[in-house]
Amino acid sequence: MKAPAKGEAVPSAADRAAALRLTPVSRETERRLDAVVSLLLQWQRTTNLIAPASIPHLWTRHVADSLQLLSHVPDSAKTFVDLGSGGGFPGLVLACALADRPGAAFHLVESNAKKCAFLRAAIQDSRLPATVHCRRIEDFAVDFGSPADVVTARALAPLHELVGYVAPLLKSQTVALLPKGQDVATELTQTTKCWNIEYRLAPSLTDDNARIVILTAVTARRP
Repeated sequence: MKAPAKGEAVPSAADRAAALRLTPVSRETERRLDAVVSLLLQWQRTTNLIAPASIPHLWTRHVADSLQLLSHVPDSAKTFVDLGSGGGFPGLVLACALADRPGAAFHLVESNAKKCAFLRAAIQDSRLPATVHCRRIEDFAVDFGSPADVVTARALAPLHELVGYVAPLLKSQTVALLPKGQDVATELTQTTKCWNIEYRLAPSLTDDNARIVILTAVTARRP
């Protein structure tokens, strides 16, 4: 990796250490994550993968925020779908953490061609069990033939819209893990006007005001 230019924002070592204290992982996973972060910073110079202001806190803001979902992933889960993968959060991070799980397969769905190119490069460099689907979420959700065990989406859309994206993928054994911010209560109120949902909330490790919506069933409300 090239040395950062003068004045260029870089992740701090202290932030990395804090993130890994919050969400400990194996040394092999750390190695993969370091490689992904390094590549992301290279691509960030020409492609806006994450908000530039978040770079000094990249490890806690993005990596740990993604890794915390691991505690809600069923031990039997093998097929993962990440909607709106963007810079790889959480899908690419979870693939780093679960790369050695037998049969694990990650499907990263992203419509932006430049972001898809980054995701493919990261997957190839770290030899992750993942496939990039460079297409609209609505089309992917309808066409995806395999039952998903886990569906994830982060910073993608308001919850009532997000539930619409997730609904076609949610089968009887599927769980959707949807990190949401401090407005989660308002978003849930809006969502239940359109959808019948079965869910629970889990606290966030990275933001006291945030929650993880763990969704297990969705049906559209009748007019």
